[in-house]
Amino acid sequence: MRVLIASNIDSHAIERMEKEGLEVDVMPGLDEEELERIIENYDALVVRSSPKVTARIIDKAKKLKIIGRAGVGVDNIDVSYATQKGIVVVNAPGGNTVSTAELTIGMILAAARKIPQADKSVKEGRWERKKFVGKELRGKTIGIIGLGRIGYEVAKRARAFEMNVIAYDPYISEARAREVGVKVVDLDELVRNADIITVHVPKTKETENLIGEEEFEKMKEGVIVINCARGGIINEKALINALKSGKIYAAALDVYETEPPDFDSELFTFDNVVTTPHIGASTKEAQEIVGMIIAEDIVNMLHGYPVKNAVNLPSLSPEDFEFLMPYLKLAEKMGKIAAARLSGNFERVKITYRGKLAEKDTSYLSRAVLKGLLEYILGPNINLVSAPPIAKERGIEVEESKIERTDSYESIIEMEVLGRNGSIYIAGTSFGRDDYRVIRIDKYKVDFVPEGHYIISLHEDKPGVIGRVGTLFGRNGINIAGMIVGRHGNKPGGIQLMLLLVDDPPSDEVLEEMEKLDGILDATYICL
Repeated sequence: MRVLIASNIDSHAIERMEKEGLEVDVMPGLDEEELERIIENYDALVVRSSPKVTARIIDKAKKLKIIGRAGVGVDNIDVSYATQKGIVVVNAPGGNTVSTAELTIGMILAAARKIPQADKSVKEGRWERKKFVGKELRGKTIGIIGLGRIGYEVAKRARAFEMNVIAYDPYISEARAREVGVKVVDLDELVRNADIITVHVPKTKETENLIGEEEFEKMKEGVIVINCARGGIINEKALINALKSGKIYAAALDVYETEPPDFDSELFTFDNVVTTPHIGASTKEAQEIVGMIIAEDIVNMLHGYPVKNAVNLPSLSPEDFEFLMPYLKLAEKMGKIAAARLSGNFERVKITYRGKLAEKDTSYLSRAVLKGLLEYILGPNINLVSAPPIAKERGIEVEESKIERTDSYESIIEMEVLGRNGSIYIAGTSFGRDDYRVIRIDKYKVDFVPEGHYIISLHEDKPGVIGRVGTLFGRNGINIAGMIVGRHGNKPGGIQLMLLLVDDPPSDEVLEEMEKLDGILDATYICL
């Protein structure tokens, strides 16, 4: 088995593969044309953020069995096309967790003790001890926004500094937070009470500009603000204004709204701002871990063992692949619907497979349900391999059962998702490779293909409600392409479920206006 290393990775990873008898060629710096010319000779390929592994390159890779991305993202790999060609794509999730957490602590210390400024002063021949009086961390309250892998590690280290730790993460269980001595609060309480605020969430529609002018106004005088997550979570213009006003004692940034940033920005003119060039994962240990994760998966494939970090489906028999594919898509869409209706608050998932599905290995389907659920919270980087351990980390219980008989359909997936503020039941089935349907939501019978822009709503069963919705959408230039109304029982009155398929996503303002209409109880938008 020949392995092509097309980017620089740690030498220990190369030694690990060679020890197992793999023939490893190290050719960092290949461009796409060079890669295309030689890829037909290799069984495995390892890249980092470059070169791009396009469909054209994959077509040339007649022997390729696995592509390893020595990092987290796989944006430079055509994963969909690789899957069609039966090539496993793996990455290295979590390899930089400790490195980023440690950089965060380093940034906090640098900002609190004015270390970069003091270093510069001494090197310029000055001795200004009184100018660099800083702050102790002991006894201070640190507010961690996002208590995932990295936020959790930051919390552990903050506790070692005898800090009070509070966190905002609406999707984490209180039990998980208690493990590390963290008090879970809402975002408003965190920004009002924290002496130090650090963000550790993915950049999504919900988290972009999460910290803006309003949040800075609520913060304590002399707060320290840290961002080692993603640029744009903290609004840079709002940060600059807070620095100008003197509200902020110091800020430390490893990430920026655009990278490389605009070096003429006012952000780089403040003495009390510590900046680094996105080096959260740039430690020898992190690079060794990332390389070894990829090496282990390539070795596992050599020996015929399952790989641990696939971002696409492992190999299936042609028959099982054909049968399960529509259910895999359906399961993920059902998870997305449930997460949206519960606003991402869920703690337990019960999945039942009925009929012919019960005879199959349904582990892929359960992973797809979790992927759909978690993607609402964490964004598109969730995959079929990472979803179960992340769910476990967050204290989400998963229960599966199988029943070989079903009355109406060949196979059915049923799922009940329970959260702190409610629950939802969804059932679906498939009639072929490209024909999968959601057939029930809670007590309401429906029949729709979960693809496109949907608004899901509960409303009172009385005249005029649907008309008012249509008028609102027409006034806002939103075309309703389809409508399904689910009534429970045979008598009018009560509460109905409405599903609107629209050509374009509605704005938040339109949804808010819809919820204010007479008879409308709620409205949830979801892109499926």
